[in-house]
Amino acid sequence: MTDITVPFIEVNQHGKSFFLVNLPAAIVVEVSYAAVRGRDEEQGAVQRVLNTRRIASIRDFALSGGFFPNSIVMNWVRSESLSIDRDKKTLSITPHDYSAQLIDGQHRVAGLAAAMSSESDLNDIDLPVAIYVGLTTKECADIFLAINTEQKPVHRSLVFDLYAIADDQIIDPAAARARDIANELSEKSAPYYGMIKFPGEPPRKGGVALSTVVTTIKPLIEKNGVFDQVSLSTLENQSLAIINFFKSLEDIYGEVWFERQNAFMFAAGFSGAIEFLAARMVPYCVGRKSFKSETMRQALTMTRENLIYQKELAGKSGSEAQRYIFVRLDELFDKGESADEYAF
Repeated sequence: MTDITVPFIEVNQHGKSFFLVNLPAAIVVEVSYAAVRGRDEEQGAVQRVLNTRRIASIRDFALSGGFFPNSIVMNWVRSESLSIDRDKKTLSITPHDYSAQLIDGQHRVAGLAAAMSSESDLNDIDLPVAIYVGLTTKECADIFLAINTEQKPVHRSLVFDLYAIADDQIIDPAAARARDIANELSEKSAPYYGMIKFPGEPPRKGGVALSTVVTTIKPLIEKNGVFDQVSLSTLENQSLAIINFFKSLEDIYGEVWFERQNAFMFAAGFSGAIEFLAARMVPYCVGRKSFKSETMRQALTMTRENLIYQKELAGKSGSEAQRYIFVRLDELFDKGESADEYAF
């Protein structure tokens, strides 16, 4: 690959400069590499071992036309392959392997490299790159930690909420569908009307965050998930199955369903209920060829005398509370008559 000269913007922060440039993906892939802490002995080795699943996900994202607006952050270590002209404000690169360590963006670069092997047009996609020169391991660690600890990722509820307006090539289809079901669960007359916390709402005690609803429902509705295995494939059927299940619980609770003492109005209660739906109620309904709320209600021996209240979860961790809800529902589950013996 021939030399390349590009204009730069020099940025100085706390006495340390770096250069912002625009480079073709092919150049970035060729010159960069990850120096892994605990494996590589060289200065600047602060990276993790690459995650192959994440690389595959980014490859698919790139092939679908995804955007890469965040800067790749490099520590240039091969001085003979980089020339900086501050008078002209240009930076010249002679492409060589192992010229620059990746401080941030190693999975993006590896994913793009994998995508480029299938789609050569991606070689020319422009990538923003921040180039430091000759950093020590300590300096690389400071930058790595600043990116990965101080710059917190956006809350998952906001991510899932934005799926409603984002381009199809960007979104996670299963999470987007789970978000649609969350909307239906929170509609007027639905079991969680006003109780699902969407971004922008004021903080309050009780209710279930959108992120909890989506991440809990998603395994049921993704490809080869619980619903897919029993041929519940449409949004309408999947939504009705979940809504009818919670309606069966709402019918039992009556006027106390929306009160804060109801365990199902909190994250652990919702998650434990969905776990129970997947493991117990779905097979029960499949056997009876009915996902009506009346069918589900018949399988529950819960009455006003043995309701599950939030106070029962006091002192339990999130996972313990979720499991407690599952066990309590399981104790109140009448799966009906079964054969005393099985034929094999």
